[in-house]
Amino acid sequence: MALDRQRIVDEAVALLDAEGFDGVTTRKLAARLGVQSPTLYWHVPNKAALVTAIADAILDQEFAAVAPPEPDQPWPEWLGALAERLRRALLAHPDGARVVSAAQLSRTVAALSELAMSTLVARGIPLRQARVIVLTVERFTVGHVLEEQAPRPEGAALEGFDLPTFTEQHPTVVAAITDYFQPGRTVDDLFRDCLQVVIEGAVATAGRS
Repeated sequence: MALDRQRIVDEAVALLDAEGFDGVTTRKLAARLGVQSPTLYWHVPNKAALVTAIADAILDQEFAAVAPPEPDQPWPEWLGALAERLRRALLAHPDGARVVSAAQLSRTVAALSELAMSTLVARGIPLRQARVIVLTVERFTVGHVLEEQAPRPEGAALEGFDLPTFTEQHPTVVAAITDYFQPGRTVDDLFRDCLQVVIEGAVATAGRS
């Protein structure tokens, strides 16, 4: 099979799924493709370009089609749904948030930002404010998923951890976690609740323009 950019990117995404972001190296990618590392640079000039190509590929799986809100759809509702789709795209691959946060000049991120900002401007929000709102929602979403995808402590790291003492020292923190995660409530609910705070803040700020 002929080597082209699309095949390289597809194999890079497969490598990401198999080994995570730290496992995506040009050496491993070249080995999977059966070529020497320098051969990759005919199609992808450097590691930064490869990371950006991977970011676009995993985002395009979710955002093959995206449209502005219907005329009667409130922009906060539409923007919140866009953020949920972004989170879904990032969670679909190990370290998806790390990849997107490390990407430089991602065309898909730029297209989403353009659509979101132009939508808000069309709804009467000043350009400067529209940019701040969209960046806040995007960065909150990526940051939230970065934490979701961060490695969890292994057994050795928890040795010596005294839960009763921690609870005594941080009673409100522990009570809040216990209270929030009642049966049936998930991390998806937590994301939506936090996102709602961000969006409501944006609405309040937009109302002062």
